[in-house]
Amino acid sequence: KHDPTQEFRNSPYIIDNKAAPSLLGILPTAFKGAMLTAALDMPGTKRTQMGRLLTVDWDMQPVYGVPRVFMSITRSADMNKTPDVRTRAILPEWACRLTVTFNKPILREQSVANLLAAAGMQSGVGDWRQEKGSGSFGAFKLVSNDDKDFLRIVKTMGRTAQQEAIDNPIAYNAETEEMLAWFDVEIKRRGFKVA
Repeated sequence: KHDPTQEFRNSPYIIDNKAAPSLLGILPTAFKGAMLTAALDMPGTKRTQMGRLLTVDWDMQPVYGVPRVFMSITRSADMNKTPDVRTRAILPEWACRLTVTFNKPILREQSVANLLAAAGMQSGVGDWRQEKGSGSFGAFKLVSNDDKDFLRIVKTMGRTAQQEAIDNPIAYNAETEEMLAWFDVEIKRRGFKVA
């Protein structure tokens, strides 16, 4: 029922424009959602008010980072909680640029930066993020444009490196590597053709 390699390749947002600096993209609305969730826990902020006063870039933003195959066992929502395998792309390191527009003088730049920083710690973005309770992925922090790690990721983990990783998938961890090996054996044993 599963083709882990194809599921991995289908899981991220892809930017079709070959001139884009990255192959992978992220919806900026994920960051606005994270900020609105963080507003629930921050004194002096109201989620609904922040929703009206903040705007985040609408277009898909390039995200830098080399994707790896991440597989995990999940439980279905059925009565028996049937186990299943979920395959996704994971970016162990990632970076992106984001533009947040806000209503002055009601909000100040520092308060918006504080809210975005809290969103990175408390909510995160993407699948299995901190906000959902059981996961801890998708966390982020604000950095300056000259941050050395930010510059390294942007320089070395753009479109070319991402395409190579999509074409030649590598497991994120030992558990994923073991599951991929099992699927590979089973696909051959059952006589399925791999694309």
